[in-house]
Amino acid sequence: MSAKMSSKELKSIFEKYAAREGDPNQLSKDELTLLIQTEFPSLLKGPSTLEDLFKELDKNGDGEVSFEEFQVVLKKVSQ
Repeated sequence: MSAKMSSKELKSIFEKYAAREGDPNQLSKDELTLLIQTEFPSLLKGPSTLEDLFKELDKNGDGEVSFEEFQVVLKKVSQ
């Protein structure tokens, strides 16, 4: 993945993985894990784990990640 992504590209990636199970507008922990491992493996380098990333993204604590919460990834990817 390129270092700079548009919001539209990020939304497309989000939708591709969110549609795999359950609510197509939310990423489950398994969907987020697959998405990060496949599309953004560089986010897993360093001290942060998938569990840490999920907790960071799941701002409202509902156990799923909405697109709005997921956009935090865009900031990490573009740094």
